[in-house]
Amino acid sequence: MKVKQVRGLRMRWLRSGILLTAAIVVLFTVVFALGVRSYYYSAVRMGLTAKAESASNFFTGYMSGTYGEYYQSAYRYTESFEDKDTIALQFVNARGMVEVSSYGFSAGTTPGTPDVETALTEKTIGSWTGRRAGTQEKVMAVTAPLLTGDGSVIGAMRYVTSLRLADRQVRRVSAVAGGVGLLVILAVVLSNMYFIRTVTEPLVELTALARRIAEGSYGIQAQKKHDDEIGDLTDAINEMSSKIGETERMQTEFISRVSHELRTPLTAITGWSETLAYDETISDDSQRGIAIIAKESARLTKMVEELLEFTRIQDGRFNLNVAPLDVAGELEDAIFTYGKLLTQEGITVDYTPPAKDMPLILGDPERLKQVFLNIMDNAAKYGRQSGRIVVTVGATDSWVVIRFRDFGPGIPENELPFVKKKFYKGSGKERGSGIGLSVCDEIVSRHKGKLELENAADGKSGLIVTVMLPVMNEKDLTI
Repeated sequence: MKVKQVRGLRMRWLRSGILLTAAIVVLFTVVFALGVRSYYYSAVRMGLTAKAESASNFFTGYMSGTYGEYYQSAYRYTESFEDKDTIALQFVNARGMVEVSSYGFSAGTTPGTPDVETALTEKTIGSWTGRRAGTQEKVMAVTAPLLTGDGSVIGAMRYVTSLRLADRQVRRVSAVAGGVGLLVILAVVLSNMYFIRTVTEPLVELTALARRIAEGSYGIQAQKKHDDEIGDLTDAINEMSSKIGETERMQTEFISRVSHELRTPLTAITGWSETLAYDETISDDSQRGIAIIAKESARLTKMVEELLEFTRIQDGRFNLNVAPLDVAGELEDAIFTYGKLLTQEGITVDYTPPAKDMPLILGDPERLKQVFLNIMDNAAKYGRQSGRIVVTVGATDSWVVIRFRDFGPGIPENELPFVKKKFYKGSGKERGSGIGLSVCDEIVSRHKGKLELENAADGKSGLIVTVMLPVMNEKDLTI
């Protein structure tokens, strides 16, 4: 969960910052490339236009106006044309056909491009950019009209040049701009990643701390590393943790005092109820009343013991006396001890001994027996109507697995994640302190084991409580 949250925050940050920056850089690069292309093309067009305008004025001044003179002058001018290596010079007649060309093989062809039409019909210089027929080479053409003395068009002078060099230069400049853009994006990414890390890492630490506080580690403090909003959040969480820890300590002390105060009168009530139960002068309803008193005082005594056990866990006085242990034997002793009481209430315990000897574990026999008795008591309490509890024990290479199955209504699925939390009672109507399973979970956890609860999946009602305890090995000498 933590990784997802951090990635989600980082991704939102990157999407809002980096993607916008990247889009702006890409847009700028594209606009810049188009601008460079327009600049180079305009420069080529202006150069060709100036050359065509100057040459057409010069050529027109020395032309008599006859077609023969036009042809001869065009031929001589083409022969002396100095830029034929980079520019093709063409003389077009009034019908749009090339009469003379510095590229001899183009003579006799009809370009049919807008620049020629503009020069011949509108008597102004026209330009065109496109691809040369046949080779598909990208070229630019500028055509200037040639006028006679009376202002009629006798032909046109056309300059054609390849745009290969211009396009190559545009690509170079665009590549440089693209590289600069990538460097800008990289710089923004790195700076944002660094900044995000300075935000997310403290948030991850504070989230982990808040989760530990929620799980019961009250009073722990986070180190304040920043004197900013995150520092203020750290101060707030530390203050909350301190106040919760103080409240928890006061609550634990109160529970401990009250529990100790209750033990003395409960001992007296239990003792006198047992004494009165043997008094022959008391009979009928009075005898039933004494039995109820004994039963209720036993229930209260159990709750007081659970509360005292809980306070020992809370204040660190809870210890285990571990030794190599045959857990199956301890389980059978607990079933024998509690089975008698359950039989009186009409509940049977179905227990099948393991087919082979169970591996030893390292455990505290008294604490584990406390776990087994508490689980069976809950099974009897919530599955009383079925009158049956099933207990099984088995082993794998790593675990001894003990399962307790009742046939009661089970636990609502939305409550299963919380039933092991202290003081959680759920929606059940049965009375209790709500800390029995919490104490059991603590005992099993301190044995490096697992306590799991799940509703029966075989289509029948009931709850399955599984206790998993690690098998003892040579390295596992202490808990």
